[in-house]
Amino acid sequence: MKNAISPDEAAALIPDGSVCLIGGFMGVGSPHRLIDALVRRGAKNLTVVANDTAMPGKGIGKLISAGAVTRLIASHIGLNPETQKKMISGEIEVELVPQGTLVERIRAGGVGLGGVLTATGIGTLVEKGKQIVEVDGKPYLLEKPIKGDFALIGCKQSDYYGNLEYSLTAHNFNPIMALAGAVVIAEPQHIVPVGVISPDDVKTPGVLVTHILERAI
Repeated sequence: MKNAISPDEAAALIPDGSVCLIGGFMGVGSPHRLIDALVRRGAKNLTVVANDTAMPGKGIGKLISAGAVTRLIASHIGLNPETQKKMISGEIEVELVPQGTLVERIRAGGVGLGGVLTATGIGTLVEKGKQIVEVDGKPYLLEKPIKGDFALIGCKQSDYYGNLEYSLTAHNFNPIMALAGAVVIAEPQHIVPVGVISPDDVKTPGVLVTHILERAI
């Protein structure tokens, strides 16, 4: 059984300078109350690994606006002009990674693989500085695994053991990120007794989850 903690208690566990894997796609499936708590705490120098930075005033965009992020590994930043401006000014170091490659690098980190071989990026600027491996006469980039000090994920429901259920597209990166975070903090919309979530609907088992956030009042 896990004791639910408040967003502020969770944010206090995340030191400045941490590498944070944050779920969500344009804010859908992101842990919004935990993000707000990190902004309130004045978090600094975070490395954020995410699909995107949402938009100003939404989801991870709040961390960007607050100056909490100094390094970003993401698939796109096209809908957040603040991220673009901070990248151009050098305030944020941005590594853009194709979406499929990004999720596979995170999965590799979570399951202990030494990397991912992909043809995506061959013959482009993406291959600069990376090892090229030939398989059956075809070149592939060796993309290294990604791990996080923390995985911050949103979900539909958690039971008291921390088993998590996601809703529709809010799955996105969340279950994969839960594999790759040393500490996993889940923000459920509802906390239910054990047995309410069907075993078939558990996408992240409680053994992976370190903390769950209490329900919003």
